[in-house]
Amino acid sequence: MSAHNPHLFVFGPGYSASPIMARAMKNGWKVSASHRDASKADALQSMGVTPVPLEPTALQPALKTSTHILTSVAPGPGGDPILPLITTLADTLDSLRWVGYLSSTNVYGNHDGGWVDEDTPAAPSLDRGKRRIDAELSWNDFSNKSKSALHIFRLAGIYGPGRNAVRTVLDGRAKRIFKEGQLFSRIHLADIEESVWRAMNSSLPSRIFNLADDAPAPPQDIIEKAALAVGKPVPPLIPFEDADLSPMARSFYEESKRVRNDRVKTDLSFKLKYPSFDSALDDLIAFETGSKT
Repeated sequence: MSAHNPHLFVFGPGYSASPIMARAMKNGWKVSASHRDASKADALQSMGVTPVPLEPTALQPALKTSTHILTSVAPGPGGDPILPLITTLADTLDSLRWVGYLSSTNVYGNHDGGWVDEDTPAAPSLDRGKRRIDAELSWNDFSNKSKSALHIFRLAGIYGPGRNAVRTVLDGRAKRIFKEGQLFSRIHLADIEESVWRAMNSSLPSRIFNLADDAPAPPQDIIEKAALAVGKPVPPLIPFEDADLSPMARSFYEESKRVRNDRVKTDLSFKLKYPSFDSALDDLIAFETGSKT
């Protein structure tokens, strides 16, 4: 497949990857994506995406013509589930020139509210962060074997239409958990789409990008702003020690850091559409209340 007919293959065509897939198709790209069951295949076809079963004999011909691979699949306790399926194909993917991996800022571990950037050594404290680092290294090996550029996107807390503090407040599920000094960085779905799209259309060599906005903030402040903006009662503050949280939710509070995003701005010449939660608030309210689609 020529450079004028790019073919994007997506592993994990979910919330973060779907806008990128739609952007590619709008620009004339062929887009294929993996699936595990027939219902997912039907949903992909309805989007205009070619569904491919997640098994080697089906993957091989689809990947053979792919110029770009994007994966958003999180590694499990046994490692990245995709790499064992495609590593043996790396030497045969003659058309492949770019691989994108959606990782996480949890690879940096806890910095007690301090700043991190792409040059900060990875020091994950959580098991899922350690698995992310292992997956990043494995995808680096794959990109070397396939002679393709690898762009790793370390994502902060993802929010956007349907998944945000406004939606949580309107659904009556919002909690204001307070832990002294706790800060989270966030990234809007639209800014993930634009960053990845620019990277996959660039000639940049392999590198890491942090995807985070400009305004890390305490989580309780975000809930308060959302509640006030939609005219709902502000939930009471709950001390972290007293909060009824799942083990997964509780683990997020074990790490606190501010994430720098300078590399996206300089290397991709990109100005964030939503540099803060405040800047996204009106659009989130419009979407969640049905006045904007």
